[in-house]
Order: sequence, then structure tokens, then C-alpha cells
Amino acid sequence: MARNQQPWATRTARDRSDAPARGRLLDAAETVFARRGYSATTIADITAEAEVSRAGFYVYFASKEEIFRVLAVRVRDAFLAAQDVPGVDRDDVREVVGASTAAFIAAYARHLPLLRLLEQQAQTDDDVRAVWQETQERPIHRSARYIRRLAAEGRADPVADPLAVARAVGGMSIQFARLTASDPRGYDAAVRDVTAMFLHLLGVGPDR
Repeated sequence: MARNQQPWATRTARDRSDAPARGRLLDAAETVFARRGYSATTIADITAEAEVSRAGFYVYFASKEEIFRVLAVRVRDAFLAAQDVPGVDRDDVREVVGASTAAFIAAYARHLPLLRLLEQQAQTDDDVRAVWQETQERPIHRSARYIRRLAAEGRADPVADPLAVARAVGGMSIQFARLTASDPRGYDAAVRDVTAMFLHLLGVGPDR
């Protein structure tokens, strides 16, 4: 393996493809890992769930460990994508905050079972640990940069240091996402309440 190459990057060309079989395998793996846990899951379980042959599995992934690490990266990217808020007026702070909060809570609730497994595997797998730390920290630091920019432009007056506000909002979002995972009917209320608290912490008035 090349120096500094990630263990799950051995099939770079195929990983970048949109092959339907690869997507089915990843979706199936997330479902099975969530259902059975990491240790009990086998490649046969994943291929059966995906309706893909065992040989088809090895076209895209070398092992159970590799597909789990690819899933870890996919989850990390889902949280980063939640902050991109496409189609939203980026000059409208309230709209940006509402859309990004909604996307984050939805992503966290959707991936909650896998996130729990990622946290467990991070204790013993250095590669998973690195992705887990990025999943936790990168969205917070991106949010802090956004808050700093708003403050510099005079469009927000945060009640505390931007990084502290970002961490507080991240923690609230996670707690409400867990509630949403338990009862999806509470999703809209969760988004509304976290958005309101985020805006309050930003010090955003009605005209901002």
C-alpha cells in the first residue's frame, strides 16, 4: 500500500463510481450493522440484504472492515453536506440556520444506529477513530467559522465565543436528533426549537 494511503482507498476508481451494486451494498451494510452489530455481521449477511453475490461484494470491497470504514466516511460526509444547504439564500441567516439545522437533525437521526457503532469501533480501530473525530469536530468548526463571519459582518452578536456557540448548538442538535430517532413525529418541533435556540445564541434580531 502506498505511503499515507487510507486502507479503504484501495479501490479508488470504483469507489468514485455510482455503480448501483456498490450503493446497494453500502445501504445494506448500514442496515445489517445497525441490526446485528459489528461483530455479528458477516459479508454473507450484507450480500443477502443487498441481493448482490459474494463475488460482487469483492469487486468493490476487500473485507467487512473496509466496507465499515467506507460507511464511516459516508456518514462523515453526510454531516458536512448538511451545512451546504443548497437552494437556500445564504444572505438570509434565519433561512440558513433553519435549513442546516433541519438537515443535521435528519442526518443524525437517520444514521444514529451506525453512529453508535462508529463510536464503539473508534475505541479499537485507529482509522475509524480518525473518521469519528472528524465527524464530531469538522461540522462544529465549520459552524464556528460561519458564526465568526456573521459577527464580523455585523449580522450576528453571539452570546459567547463562536466555537462555544457552535459546540452548544451541536450538542442540542444531537439530543433532539436522538429524540427524533425514537419518535419521528417530533422532527418538525425539534427543528423549530433548535433553530430558535441557535438564533438566540447568535444574537440575531428580527431584521437580520
